[in-house]
Amino acid sequence: MNKADLIGSIAEKSGLSKAEASSALDAFVSSVSDALASGERISLVGFGSFSVDQRGERMGRNPRTGEEIQIAAKNVVKFKPGAGLSAAVN
Repeated sequence: MNKADLIGSIAEKSGLSKAEASSALDAFVSSVSDALASGERISLVGFGSFSVDQRGERMGRNPRTGEEIQIAAKNVVKFKPGAGLSAAVN
């Protein structure tokens, strides 16, 4: 499912127009991005939770040359599915 398919599904299930569903989805994505960028954790009961974790600096290897390289530390987004989502897919 791509973004257009998701917008169509949201519009159909909620009774919104596709333009309204697109605006709602964009607002959701923007809100989640802003919250995660500020270090907040987002928990949607039954669906799951999003959080930011720090991945430390580490050594890696260039697969082409075999040369060792230093990989910088960075923040990564993690998602942990909730019980309702896990039950729905199993």
